[in-house]
Amino acid sequence: MAYKHGVYVREQATKLIAPVLGTAGLQVVVGTAPVNMLPDPAAACNTPLLVQSYAEAVGAVGYNSDFEAYTLCESISVNFQVVGTGPMVFINVLDPAKHSADIEETELEVVEGVAHLEATGAIPGTLKVLDGETELKKDEDYTTLFNEDGTLSIALIGSEAATLKVSGKRLDPSLVTPNDIIGGVDVNTGKETGLEVIRQIYPKLAMTPGILLAPRFSANPNVSAALQAKTKDINGVFKAVTVIDIDSTAEGATKYTDVKEQKEKQAVTDPNAYAVWGYGKLGDVVYSGSALAASLTAYTDAVNGDIPNVSPSNKTLSIGAICLADGTEIMLDQTQANTVNGFGVATFLNMNGFRLWGNNTACYPGNSDPKDRWFSVRRFFCWTGNTFILTYFQKVDDPANPRLIEAIVDSENVRGHSFVARDICARYEITFNEDENPTTDLLNGKITFHQYLTPYVPAEDIENILEFDPDALSKLFG
Repeated sequence: MAYKHGVYVREQATKLIAPVLGTAGLQVVVGTAPVNMLPDPAAACNTPLLVQSYAEAVGAVGYNSDFEAYTLCESISVNFQVVGTGPMVFINVLDPAKHSADIEETELEVVEGVAHLEATGAIPGTLKVLDGETELKKDEDYTTLFNEDGTLSIALIGSEAATLKVSGKRLDPSLVTPNDIIGGVDVNTGKETGLEVIRQIYPKLAMTPGILLAPRFSANPNVSAALQAKTKDINGVFKAVTVIDIDSTAEGATKYTDVKEQKEKQAVTDPNAYAVWGYGKLGDVVYSGSALAASLTAYTDAVNGDIPNVSPSNKTLSIGAICLADGTEIMLDQTQANTVNGFGVATFLNMNGFRLWGNNTACYPGNSDPKDRWFSVRRFFCWTGNTFILTYFQKVDDPANPRLIEAIVDSENVRGHSFVARDICARYEITFNEDENPTTDLLNGKITFHQYLTPYVPAEDIENILEFDPDALSKLFG
């Protein structure tokens, strides 16, 4: 042993384990994007892309204001221009190799060295540009620039051509089907597509999905069913919720009284699902209900310490009207909106400003268990479970001795006392019960804890009893 002379310090591992928090409202948006605007369109197909800002989002998937064609752009606009929240994970399923069409050879007039191609979605790498019979080379003889409307400008370099002949390929978002959103796994290559890519998020990004959505596409029964299925056992352990559009096209629910039947047609009944009927309109721009609700939910989490105990219902949104999918405006009063809520579906209500309206998950009214029925409670349970897994995974394979049990119990209960003190929940307590841990389980390396969670349910029904008091007059004049 070394000879010591002086003053020394030694650090000891902290007794309490610091929690590793899952991102409560991390939105995972599956849809379509104008990837033709990117230097390498194929690189942005069927892969999880994390974005923190508007600039990052546009750089990752491109941007076009045609939200019906490019649904990921809708979420970009909602989150970064309307609500103001992030981050998000995008999964683009629009693949130029599959979802493209030919641009027939077109003769373009050159004005001041620039020709304008009217076709939207042009893929620059596929273009054939001819000056007479001479084929021009990209970046040597010409450059390309996308305009705000998605069209393409071709700027000549050192050429005085009066006309150009252009052909090639363009994106065709209409070729994307619900099956592309649902996705699958290629049996030959193992490549995952669509919703199957969700599995890659935690291994690649070290983030747990919080809210799954596929704006507009989720109105399809097969997509809504797949989204509900994907909320469970992500990577075998994590849970999430999904926000789903109740179809408000001509084939769906165009009146509030039709919502129940349409919800049943889409089979949206899962406790992890939050169904929304109606779109929001801001000027002439129409946003899907799922994109608005998911963004507002993430924002509500962010302003409440990234803890999902507060319901997004009755929180205001910067929209100017409620409408159907085709933009037809609808007027809902509170009684009608409450009727929609009674079906287990949220909607929007104008009460001193437009706001999201509805606390029930899609399992209501068939299931009234508080942990399943209330959206904020359901999310708190999912988040708590994910956080427990992330925090104590480091303890797996440690000796199953009293010190390990004490460390987990003490750490969780210190955290729980903080939640109770801050009125986040009424009870947050974990115990280790002997009767739940038989010797046979302990010999097999299994330890069971029992956690009691009581997040506060939303104050959905507030009543004030008004009564006329005649005695006040008697006392005054008597």
